[in-house]
Amino acid sequence: MRSLLQFIGRHFNFLLLLLLEIVAFVLMATMQPFRQAAFLTSANRLVAQINSVASDVTAYFSLRTQNEELARENADLRFALETLRNRIEPLEEDSSLYQYAHLMNDYIPARVVDLTTDRPHNHLTLNKGLRDGIRPGQGVISAEGVVGTVSAVSEYYALVVPLIHTQTRISCRILPSGSTCFTSWNGVSDRYAALEDVARHVSIAVGDTVVTSGLGGIFEENTPVGIVEQAELGEHDSYYRVRIRLTTDFRHLRYVQIISNPTIEEIREIEHASI
Repeated sequence: MRSLLQFIGRHFNFLLLLLLEIVAFVLMATMQPFRQAAFLTSANRLVAQINSVASDVTAYFSLRTQNEELARENADLRFALETLRNRIEPLEEDSSLYQYAHLMNDYIPARVVDLTTDRPHNHLTLNKGLRDGIRPGQGVISAEGVVGTVSAVSEYYALVVPLIHTQTRISCRILPSGSTCFTSWNGVSDRYAALEDVARHVSIAVGDTVVTSGLGGIFEENTPVGIVEQAELGEHDSYYRVRIRLTTDFRHLRYVQIISNPTIEEIREIEHASI
């Protein structure tokens, strides 16, 4: 008790000031309507700011989950779109061969876990593998357009050879002319590629759209590939020198869809048998 009294005596002025400030604060918050309103408004603003920051932080850490959900939804929408297309097209062309050639693809969403963009032989690694139905040779696309093809698969992962690989060739069409050609990449820029086999007689202009041809069954028709930015033809040239800007931004690629074509193996067997 004596120690307590001695402590109070030594710090009496400070303790009195602290007590008076507490009383004044309580009176301001409870006795005067105007000051009470100001106090509550400040408190509510502080709470709102805290809640806003907390919400932003929560939203940031939930982006990955949201993006994965969006990737799944996009895959489902593509599947639904192709289902609808397969119901409509047989009505336009009454042919069993036509119906067989347009069997439905399945779209499997995946996340990019590793990629390179500055090498002659770039690659992507996806978080889906054999257990998810992924097989070598399947096409890979994004919301922007063509990405590449699956080259190797393990139980849980898949390796993809992208468009930005010096040995990649994708069958394409130039719109609106509809002329077929192939992509090629020179290993310089991940934003640009070239077109091969664009003959002299083909109608091509800057701004034309380049899409997949659908040949080979790896990609469906009309998947975006790029936009023509340059088309040069020398006086004695037989083929154009064409540069396109790729629709897929590989440096910011995070989510893709893998195309599972139920007839691709049968197509390959027939092609090999005919050789």
